[in-house]
Amino acid sequence: MKKSELKKILISARQFKQLSHERVALLSEIGITRQYYGMIENGERRPSVDVAKAIADVLEINWTIFFEVESNQKLQKITSA
Repeated sequence: MKKSELKKILISARQFKQLSHERVALLSEIGITRQYYGMIENGERRPSVDVAKAIADVLEINWTIFFEVESNQKLQKITSA
């Protein structure tokens, strides 16, 4: 999964639930800011496992998608070497 695909999934899930960045951050109940959630959604930051799980619960998505981008990129580097 590319970062752009993750971004599309997060935006789609958030918009489907009619939530703002601020509302996702608040509902996650883990103490993240609107700005930090925005950076996660834009692919500028990768959340910790706890934050990923909290956001995923709010958006009703699988929390592992936050880590599939990096894992796939590492696998591609290993297999192409």
